[in-house]
Amino acid sequence: MYKRCKVNYKSVLFAALTLLLLYGLTVEGRSAFRVQDYFLQALTISGNESSAATATKKAAAVEGKTLRTKQQSINVLLNDTVPKTNDTLPVVDSLRKKDSLVTKVDTFDLKLSKDTIDAPVEFEAEDSMVLDIPNKQIYLYNKASVKFKDVSLDASVIRLDQPTQLLTAYSTKDSAGKRVGVPAFKQAESAFTSDTIRYNFKTQRGLTIGTYTQEGEMFIYGEKVKRISPTVFFAEKARFTVCNYDTPHFAFKAKKVKFISNNIAVTGSVRPEVENIPIPIGLPFGIFPMKQGRRTGLLPPQPVANDQLGFGLEGLGYYKTIGEYWDATIRANIYSYGSYNLFLSPQYRKRYRYSGGFNLSYMNNKIGFKGDPDYRPPSRNFSIQWNHALDGKARPGQTFSANVNVATSLFNRFFPSNAVQNFNNTLTSSIAYQRSWAGKPFNLTVSANHNQNTNTKLFNVNLPDVGFTMNTIYPFQKKEMVGAPKWYEKLGVAYNGTFKNQFSFYDTAFSLRQLIDTFQWGARHSVPIQLSLPQLGPLQVGPAISFDETWYAQEFFRKWNPATKKLDTIVNKGFYAARQMSFGLNFSTALFGTLNFKNKNSNVKALRHVVRPTLGLSYRPNMARDQWYTEQVDSTGRTYRFNKFDGSLYGGLAEGQSGFISFTLDNNLEMKVRDKKDTSESATKKVRLIDGFGLSTGYNMLADSFPLSDFNLYLRSNLFEKISLTAGANVTPYQLDKTTGFRKQLYTWQGGDKFSLGRFTSGFVSVSTQFKSKPKDEKKEKEKQEIEKNRRNNGTYDEQSRELNAIRRNPNEFVDFNIPWSLNLSYSLNFTRQLKRDYSGFETVLAQSINFNGDFNLTEKWKMQGSGTFDIQTRKLQYFTTSISRDLHCWQLSINVTPIGIYRSFSISINPKSALLRDLRINRSRFFYNLPQ
Repeated sequence: MYKRCKVNYKSVLFAALTLLLLYGLTVEGRSAFRVQDYFLQALTISGNESSAATATKKAAAVEGKTLRTKQQSINVLLNDTVPKTNDTLPVVDSLRKKDSLVTKVDTFDLKLSKDTIDAPVEFEAEDSMVLDIPNKQIYLYNKASVKFKDVSLDASVIRLDQPTQLLTAYSTKDSAGKRVGVPAFKQAESAFTSDTIRYNFKTQRGLTIGTYTQEGEMFIYGEKVKRISPTVFFAEKARFTVCNYDTPHFAFKAKKVKFISNNIAVTGSVRPEVENIPIPIGLPFGIFPMKQGRRTGLLPPQPVANDQLGFGLEGLGYYKTIGEYWDATIRANIYSYGSYNLFLSPQYRKRYRYSGGFNLSYMNNKIGFKGDPDYRPPSRNFSIQWNHALDGKARPGQTFSANVNVATSLFNRFFPSNAVQNFNNTLTSSIAYQRSWAGKPFNLTVSANHNQNTNTKLFNVNLPDVGFTMNTIYPFQKKEMVGAPKWYEKLGVAYNGTFKNQFSFYDTAFSLRQLIDTFQWGARHSVPIQLSLPQLGPLQVGPAISFDETWYAQEFFRKWNPATKKLDTIVNKGFYAARQMSFGLNFSTALFGTLNFKNKNSNVKALRHVVRPTLGLSYRPNMARDQWYTEQVDSTGRTYRFNKFDGSLYGGLAEGQSGFISFTLDNNLEMKVRDKKDTSESATKKVRLIDGFGLSTGYNMLADSFPLSDFNLYLRSNLFEKISLTAGANVTPYQLDKTTGFRKQLYTWQGGDKFSLGRFTSGFVSVSTQFKSKPKDEKKEKEKQEIEKNRRNNGTYDEQSRELNAIRRNPNEFVDFNIPWSLNLSYSLNFTRQLKRDYSGFETVLAQSINFNGDFNLTEKWKMQGSGTFDIQTRKLQYFTTSISRDLHCWQLSINVTPIGIYRSFSISINPKSALLRDLRINRSRFFYNLPQ
């Protein structure tokens, strides 16, 4: 049964109307509230952007809008404006209900403001920021900074005008009247400072007053500079210089200039000035290169004067870039009497692959005129140099290098402005390819070598030389070691093989027949076998066996010619072989001794002596008895023993059998001293007094004569890391014939002098040291050393050699005023008894000399330099040069005098230090060849 109730239709109608009213108020009110979000956002949206992206950007712009003072960042968007009352913002909001899903569509159609920019601007100021709202301007005070894209500007005061988007920056003066906060502008690689800067953000153009900028080594100033693009400028009343002073020592001035950054500057009429004094010379236009890196161009000459060659221009040339990896320099020296020199220097380099270069030189010298005392017939000389280096990363396990230096006999003697090269009589070359196999013990070397003596004019060429080695292998060693190895597992076998070719010729008598007659070849094979036995207490025992086989292409026989009273040499060509074996057993140990000093106040705490004796036993059978013969060598009937392979590439084998006992005694001496840099009582450090000294000799128990070998003495030391000492000598224990110098079958102590242990037959002593003061600026000296270290490690051989040659030719341009004084000294002594060419006896050749070079500061800006070689035997200066330099800040004054040597010269020059204007020099040079008659 249903219950019924009475319904009031008026109440139902009232409720429905109330719900409709609430629904209308809710939906319409929400739509109106959302419109306010868009109203508060900045109007910087392009018309083709989607509404979602636009809303995102506007929200980000609103969140990024912050103001800071007192070291706080001020981020303001220049075009953030409030719309006027008549601005309309059409908004379409609709809610459509389909299948209980609501889809919302927002669409914006905005008009851009005329002063809109496309990126935010960041501001910062240390003191304060002032907003001029009616005029729409912002002022930043004290260390103000503005950043816009890649543009940054720092100044004391910066003003931004939002309607014109014009930025103005200028400096102020402090209480002492000093200008502070000079405006500094930077965009990408362009940077400059100015008294006043005006810059438009929208057009990115600007105008500056009193502008300083730097392009490479060039400093540029302009009274007014107009910037029309990031790389193009126009300047009025500009100044160019390489002097970094505000008032430079010298400059080039022009009224109108166009700059293209890192490329070139072109001017109208230009004139130089020195110390603000105009020079009454000028040019109708000027071109100043500012492009970094390689560029083609002319190389200016240097005027010289010579009484034997006449007036000359040296260094006239041209530099040419050839592709990405090549360049070439050609220079010429031209003299008025008809001499000329040509130098061609191509260079190449490919990073991480290879680098190298050539130096091709040709000299046509005409010294003096016929009838003059210093006249020399015309001579033509040439030189070929090539260097190449392969980067180790290019081909792991393979290397290829070349260092070729070939020249005619008189080339070095006539080479100008290099006294060291004038005294060089030996030239060598080498081209080598090396290959090693990863994980295998094999190594291959193929090389071509050359050596020549410019005095004898003899060339020796080895082409090719092949070397193949197999490192020591252990055939009985297990692949996987378990436990202690057996004694036979330490048996090692190696192989060394070499193959040589050689031909010789004189440059004055070169012919194909001579090459064929002097051609030689040879090979040597060596198989060493060694065994490392367990240590016997303090002794280390090592047996060894060696087998050598040598192949020859010629044998030489000397025959006495009674008619000419000389030895004639007979050469037989063919294939000849010689073999040699040896067996050895070596014993070695080490003994240590320390002497401690008990005095606690002594700086020397202890002395330590280490002795390493080595005793060797060897046996070599006589397998070369058929190689030796006896022949008369002079008219008195005296004879000499010859080997038929003497004069070949490998030489002959030793004569007779030997049961040899060899003995070597090596020592070193150290001292323990108090470390003055460490204040603790126990702080000590080691000082090596003698790195090594000792002797070696031997006794042949199976020899028929002269069983005792010569004594070889040696000494190596670097005393206190200041004095480097190296010495060696050979002492024979036998008496010598006073007339001929041949040995006698008598010991020295068997004669009248019982205390004599031998006679010196050869020896050498070399002592060198260096003294220099502490640098004025330690930091600057460390930076210099680091730069030099990086140059040595990363520079190619060609770059290093060119730098050394540049220093050698112009030492005054590389003066270091940071070191007040320095002195390098070295002494060398060499003597040897050598067999005369006619086999009549021995003669002693003695040579000793002193080399010195040093410099010192006369004043803060004057430096004196000098170097030379003094021959003690002749008691004459063989070479001497001195120079004096004056540091003129951006200029260098140098006077160089070489009064002694083959090449004597005098020069005075003044030139800018900058490499950009180094060739802009004032020079006066005179030189003279002092050639022997």
